[in-house]
Amino acid sequence: MGKKRVTEGSGDTAAPAAKPASSKRARFSSGMFYIQATYNNTKMSVTDPKGNVLLWSTAGAIGFKGAKKGTPFASAKVAEMLADKAIEMGIKEVDVVVKGVGAGRESAIRAFASKGIAIGTIKDSTPVPHNGPRPKKPRRV
Repeated sequence: MGKKRVTEGSGDTAAPAAKPASSKRARFSSGMFYIQATYNNTKMSVTDPKGNVLLWSTAGAIGFKGAKKGTPFASAKVAEMLADKAIEMGIKEVDVVVKGVGAGRESAIRAFASKGIAIGTIKDSTPVPHNGPRPKKPRRV
């Protein structure tokens, strides 16, 4: 595969020391916390005020399987994990947007608030059907 180069000399020409990863991340004092609670799973994300996703996780991603993903306990664990990471990023206040009819809606908000992050507003953006389009004609046999 070719000869390997061996360089001699002082280590001054090596790459400069890397800064800690946390200093590269932007710091925000406020953000948005989105919860999508379905019957089968709970998805959560933390965004900056403009809506760019900073952190996200699901109940399935942290190890819950099957029917346990849709439980309030699973959503509380996901919210606690996201809250810890959000605190490291400097987020102190969030506005919550909840979508869906799953069991983990309320427990996620409570778990997020219990970590010391202030909750500004809570908005429910669950889609509500309003009779939709006209149904198909009955089938004639």
